[in-house]
Amino acid sequence: MNTVAAVLEAARRKLPASEARLLLGHVLDQSAAWLLAHGEQVLDEDDLLAFASLVARRAGGEPVAYLVGRREFFGRDFEVSPAVLIPRPETELLVDIALANVGAGETARILDLGTGSGCIAVTLALELPQAQVTAIDASAIALAVARRNADRYSARLRFVQSDWFDALGEESFDLIVANPPYIAAADPHLAAGDLRHEPVTALASGTDGLDALRRIIAGAPAHLAPGGQLWLEHGYDQAPAVQELLFAAGLTEVKQHSDLAGIIRVSGGRLPLEFALTARGKAP
Repeated sequence: MNTVAAVLEAARRKLPASEARLLLGHVLDQSAAWLLAHGEQVLDEDDLLAFASLVARRAGGEPVAYLVGRREFFGRDFEVSPAVLIPRPETELLVDIALANVGAGETARILDLGTGSGCIAVTLALELPQAQVTAIDASAIALAVARRNADRYSARLRFVQSDWFDALGEESFDLIVANPPYIAAADPHLAAGDLRHEPVTALASGTDGLDALRRIIAGAPAHLAPGGQLWLEHGYDQAPAVQELLFAAGLTEVKQHSDLAGIIRVSGGRLPLEFALTARGKAP
């Protein structure tokens, strides 16, 4: 019989149990706890077909987040689509660092470069309600996803379509954060697993993966307020190169932070007052 318990058991031949529960919960609009408590409930034909389709697509490699249209980040569900990168747990470190450097009552100007789903910018806008958050992305489709996520949580922030800093003129910010593409273009991982289905422009950046990081770090001084900070997520083996780029851009108090696996995942620094003035063509 096509009960909840039976179809989940059958799906486990192709998928991990946790993924099967998530997909069936999505079809039925029910929680994992509900599925467990209603194992004897019989599914109708439409739900069976919808679940079978999702199982087949997942078995074929499509990411669960795209199949259900959402992914949790910092305790909130965010809409995702193949137009945006799927939020990763390790990126929460970037948010933690931002929150540690901006007081809850501060009216800090914050810029999120390459916002994608908006998970970083929306989270910062919600956690720091007094802050003025700007989210930038070159993709109009990605910005539409980010706007819907902001609307869902009534988060107040500004969205700008731009190729990194290009549309900002002389605007400056107290804090700039970014999770840019940082995988080498020829990296074989891009053709394997879930990465095959994510937008390559949000993943790969040049032959060594550092093109976007170079551009952001080089352009940041002109858009940082005196004493402003820049924090970036990067690849597992890019910490030395990113540290060198930060120093070369004139940033001081350069620090690097490791994720829960002990991998240096986020690097950043502060723009000294005298450099900020010089970057804007003013005498110190």
